[in-house]
Amino acid sequence: MPGQLHPSLVDASLMPYWLDDPDRPAPRPGLDADTTADLCVVGGGYAGLWTAILAKEREPARDVVLLEGNRVGWAASGRNGGFCAASITHGHANGAERWPGEIETLDRIGRDNLDQLESSLTRYGIDCDFERTGAITVATEPHQIAWLREMVAERSGSSYLDRDAIQAEVASPTFLAGVFEPQDTALLHPGRLAWGLAAAADSLGVRIHEGTYVSGLSSSGAGLEVRTGAGRVVRAGRVALGTNAFPSLVRRVRLHTVPVYDYALMTEPLTADQLASIGWRNRQGLDDMTNQFHYFRMTRDNRILWGGYDAVYHFGRHLRPSYDQRPETFDLLARQFFTTFPQLEGLRFSHRWGGAIDTCTRFCAFFGTAYGGRAAYALGFTGLGVGATRFGADVMLDLLDGVDSERTRLEMVRSKPLPFPPEPLAWAGIELTRRSLAAADRHQGRRNLWLRTLDRFGLGFDS
Repeated sequence: MPGQLHPSLVDASLMPYWLDDPDRPAPRPGLDADTTADLCVVGGGYAGLWTAILAKEREPARDVVLLEGNRVGWAASGRNGGFCAASITHGHANGAERWPGEIETLDRIGRDNLDQLESSLTRYGIDCDFERTGAITVATEPHQIAWLREMVAERSGSSYLDRDAIQAEVASPTFLAGVFEPQDTALLHPGRLAWGLAAAADSLGVRIHEGTYVSGLSSSGAGLEVRTGAGRVVRAGRVALGTNAFPSLVRRVRLHTVPVYDYALMTEPLTADQLASIGWRNRQGLDDMTNQFHYFRMTRDNRILWGGYDAVYHFGRHLRPSYDQRPETFDLLARQFFTTFPQLEGLRFSHRWGGAIDTCTRFCAFFGTAYGGRAAYALGFTGLGVGATRFGADVMLDLLDGVDSERTRLEMVRSKPLPFPPEPLAWAGIELTRRSLAAADRHQGRRNLWLRTLDRFGLGFDS
């Protein structure tokens, strides 16, 4: 019935599963006095935390302060699916289309970044359930099988799974074929990664202040002033902005991103019989080939995270806590889950939540500086930032330190996406794109005139 939740959702908690953890650390004190620093990092998600850590690794004597408006990892960094991909371009195909001359370099840098991320977890003793399981992309419609074969032809190390092979890996009546990429995806616990990075930053001498909302940024002599909502000031020589979907302190780039809300469900732990009914012994991360795609994975305690499909933009680029809950999307996701895994009928969901993704028109991060090179930003990760934010942190530090590196010479780093138009054009264009993508999914992937036009100009919209 309209307005009625699927029975599996009735008792689900409304907070992100990853943050509903008894080991979540207590919040750190807010900034209660004016201070100075060599580097002020704004944002306590992955981008900001990695920037603080790498800044201290590069120069241990550098005085670094990090300001977080809420709690470390509470926003996108604590709400994602825990897929840590090697790609820094939102997938090989997206990068190859935009920077064909650089894609081999971009892929190599992405793999190196993932390797370095894993090494950092070991070095700092961060236990975040990191598993380098690889990922499987599945076809759920006959026309998608040809797309999978194209993927295998383009990606070395990947393997095609016919229907029998995919069913042997993960049993679902909807899976027709798959492509397994064994090396380029790890799974992890997003909240524990954020908390572990914060602890590592503490150990290096970074001063982290939570509950410290930043309201403004301005020049001050040879440095910058970062102002907080409580009237405190940090005077810093350099500032790194890891603000994700929130309005940038560099006003000229605000039209370059829009906040898009994504939603996820987490099941209760599966019993031994339920596990046996689906297989999934190798615990790979999965996604499907539809434009409005799902992503799903196993946790250490044998729950299934099931997310994606809807990507919801609200008129005016607004970010509101009420948007984190969308019952109609949760109901739809639950029904789709049991269509995919009918053998799990009766399983219940323990958590349901949503959160904002910072989307840009090229689907992967862009970078830049402001205030005469004294401030740097990395924005637009479009949902694939768990690994790519570490790369973004290195780019911001290269830009702030004046380092001429392989990273800063990349066209990907030197170029920017086209901005979204102002309202009401942004809402109209995004809504038309969403409806067109849904129509393409219903019609064997055929893209209408609107989508073909976006393709021609390298634009688009993706969940």
